[in-house]
Amino acid sequence: MGKKNIKMISWNVNGLRAVMKKDFHKSLKNMDADIVAIQETKIQEPQLTEEMKNIEGYESYWSFSTVKKGYSGIGVYTRIKPRNVKYGIGVSKYDDEGRIIEMDFKNFIFFNIYFPNGQMSEERLEYKLDFYRDFFEYVDAYKDKGKCLIIAGDYNTAHNEIDLKHPKANEKRSGFLRIERDWMDRIVNNGYVDTFRYLYPDRVKYSWWTYRFNARANNAGWRVDYFFVTQNIIDKGWLRETFIDNDVYGSDHCPVGIDLKI
Repeated sequence: MGKKNIKMISWNVNGLRAVMKKDFHKSLKNMDADIVAIQETKIQEPQLTEEMKNIEGYESYWSFSTVKKGYSGIGVYTRIKPRNVKYGIGVSKYDDEGRIIEMDFKNFIFFNIYFPNGQMSEERLEYKLDFYRDFFEYVDAYKDKGKCLIIAGDYNTAHNEIDLKHPKANEKRSGFLRIERDWMDRIVNNGYVDTFRYLYPDRVKYSWWTYRFNARANNAGWRVDYFFVTQNIIDKGWLRETFIDNDVYGSDHCPVGIDLKI
């Protein structure tokens, strides 16, 4: 059997209803990806319309926040049928916010994750750090068994100074706190590879811009959306390309992606 190209996209849409009015279907078609993970859908299950759910050529899977309306929530569109789908990691304080979808595609396990934002309060920062700890403890169990993992999503943290326009001005702000960046270091030191930095160690590109201060026009952004993969995916030579698509609008984030040959 010949190797197959697989293209994957991750995109925080900042409200699925809003992005539907901004050519979402057209953007999806143009991306032509096999797996599209979206975060921050901000909808409850009854608000999921046929137009959102049924996109030609794709199956879709959804997780919703059950604790707060118009909050969090993620979805995955896929052309490749998963063998198994799980929602959450069995910890209700995370699972109830609709942040985790896990899909078994035989050769690899794919995760769509919307990591928490820690800016609202000390409690939310603690929740975010706990989430990093507990989620990576969960996936480490797979990694330690030699599984190939792909963990896509909005991590809500810029890792290093190269990953945001104004590092000094933001070092006391959640999203670039030393304590959050330490977690990113830990992930990397623990055998997970930031695909974009792996292929482009010095490239300056961002995936999120505040709606204020004309930030996107001035490219005053942050790189907070990632595809992390286990080292074995790199070792197998599966990773062919990685990209940040700054030309796609409709959200305060842009899509990021990887091309694999498996």
